[in-house]
Amino acid sequence: MVSTPRTCEEPARIAVIGCGHVGLVMAAGLAALGHHVTGIDINGELVDRLNSGRVDIHEPDLPDVVHQGLEGGLLAFTTRYDEAIPRVGYIFLAVDTPQTLGGAADLRNIRAATHSIAANLNGTTPIIINKSTSPIGTGETIEEILSAAITEQHRLPRIVSNPEFLRQGSALWDFFHPERIVVGSRSSDDARAVAELYAALPGEIIVTDLRTAEMIKYVANAFLATRVSFINEIARLCEHVGSNIDVVVEGIALDPRIGGHFFRPGIGYGGSCLPKDVAALRYIGETMGVSTPILSAVQEVNNVAKTSAVRRLRARLGPLEGRTIGVWGLTFKGGTEDTRDSPAMDVVALLRNEGARVRAYDPAVAQDYGRVPVGCRPILCNEPIDAVAGADALAILTDWPEFREIDLELVRIAMAGRVLFDGRNMLNKATVERLGFAYLGVGRTSTAHRRRQSDS
Repeated sequence: MVSTPRTCEEPARIAVIGCGHVGLVMAAGLAALGHHVTGIDINGELVDRLNSGRVDIHEPDLPDVVHQGLEGGLLAFTTRYDEAIPRVGYIFLAVDTPQTLGGAADLRNIRAATHSIAANLNGTTPIIINKSTSPIGTGETIEEILSAAITEQHRLPRIVSNPEFLRQGSALWDFFHPERIVVGSRSSDDARAVAELYAALPGEIIVTDLRTAEMIKYVANAFLATRVSFINEIARLCEHVGSNIDVVVEGIALDPRIGGHFFRPGIGYGGSCLPKDVAALRYIGETMGVSTPILSAVQEVNNVAKTSAVRRLRARLGPLEGRTIGVWGLTFKGGTEDTRDSPAMDVVALLRNEGARVRAYDPAVAQDYGRVPVGCRPILCNEPIDAVAGADALAILTDWPEFREIDLELVRIAMAGRVLFDGRNMLNKATVERLGFAYLGVGRTSTAHRRRQSDS
């Protein structure tokens, strides 16, 4: 259970618009700090479930914290802006900003939510805090929409950018243990007022202007994506020169200037943040006439990581038409139910496009076809062994910890073939090969290990 810090000395009244992954964690976390929080969402069924204490998001401890907020009277959910907006001093925008076909961030949800705020201010001027990841200049867009609503009051909208740095699967922990809290605004007073909402939390406070705060979020995610693509490119090189990516990572990560964070080779990055944020930053560059070749390469390498998985299975099995491939993992990473922009889904789609029959297991997806895009739907199985029954190969595509604990002897007996593609480098290569599997890892062509002093 996540331990919450002491509550704030001066609780605020807050509305959080959007009760998805970010908004719900924000609402529950702020209520746990002692603030009075109302979550607003246009999905009436979702609001009803949340008010009854049902949390569908796969986040450790989140159901308990939501329940505590509801029981303590500090947290509630509604679909009605007119009930919540006039009563609060702070409004967090936490709505989706999906990627458009051209790579830009889609701001329709932010615009719609801002218009709803404007229509229900009722003479109040709360601080509007943009928590959604959105392009540089979005704070000014929000300001323009709100300006028309408060013209008669002769006041300026109070806009703050407060980007989120929550990792899915550990979002509540990240909320209570932030490394930094970034707040940007035209008004330093408004920025510091928002920072005060988090006064009970650790982490360095960075106060800046709107555009710099928005840029910090994009640069952070783009750099993380760059690290993933870089190490995946090196892993492919390791496969050709006969070196071991695990030891390469160990050797470079000991350099404090480099470290090992996000240096885990696999089938690429995914999820609702990194792909669209890299694309959006590239799009911003294009609109400004600024070339971003590094970001272009990051995207290209990420696409190759997914096609490489299929290529390697084809190289081992021959044509994939009619082959049965067992798949473990469909979400974009372990510890979340989120399948948005999942590289595992992309690999499944590629396998099916080549005529393979795909049987898949994921602990967070089970029989929920609603989480699986229509174009890449495999046969969903309730157990990992069911997914490999009669399979010519097993492909591990998501790093769920439970996959390390499955008895591979039972897997070997259930399978028709012996090919195991470890797309997340979760298993021990030597152990898998001793059981008679043909092991395909990412960048693992050597079983040599670095010689330690104790070995000499």
